[in-house]
Amino acid sequence: MLDTHARKYVQPSIERTGKWLVDKGLTPNQVTFIAFLVGISAGGFYILKLPIIAVIVLWISGFLDAVDGTMARLTTPSPFGTVMDITFDRVVEIAIILAIAFVHPDVLWPLLLLSVSIIFSMTIFLTVGAVSEKQGIKSFYYQAGLAERSEGFILFSIMMLFPSLLWWSTLAFFTVELFTGMQRFFEAKRILS
Repeated sequence: MLDTHARKYVQPSIERTGKWLVDKGLTPNQVTFIAFLVGISAGGFYILKLPIIAVIVLWISGFLDAVDGTMARLTTPSPFGTVMDITFDRVVEIAIILAIAFVHPDVLWPLLLLSVSIIFSMTIFLTVGAVSEKQGIKSFYYQAGLAERSEGFILFSIMMLFPSLLWWSTLAFFTVELFTGMQRFFEAKRILS
């Protein structure tokens, strides 16, 4: 929801950063890879009991993840870049979930439910993107929903920064993802029928 409706407020800084990185000779795929490395390092920082640093680098990776798409639109978009972007996004999420599970093994069941809801929602998102003839600003049809990347980062941040709320924040994340999956499913029925 935030990625769809609030992006316009941060897009100027994303565009400035994207243009600056293009001027420095970086490609969108290189920035995607940097965002990936920074993102998975968040899991490592969390395991090292540095949750504030983990959250900061997670958000830096998210910012770079937005920048790489803008860079692609400024240069030449690459279908493989889209595959890298979506795949690396999921691996970063997996790294955070695994790090939280490592530090808090008592929350394995809520984390498992969260993982299932992410798989469910992303399966619908990617399938609709693949079969839809609609295309937007991105290289595939982007289904907006209650939980987009920013909401996920907010919830991951709460999970990492407030361990006393971990059980409930994980279940809240699960509920939001499940709702988003259903939202996307019913939208798919409407646009693809």
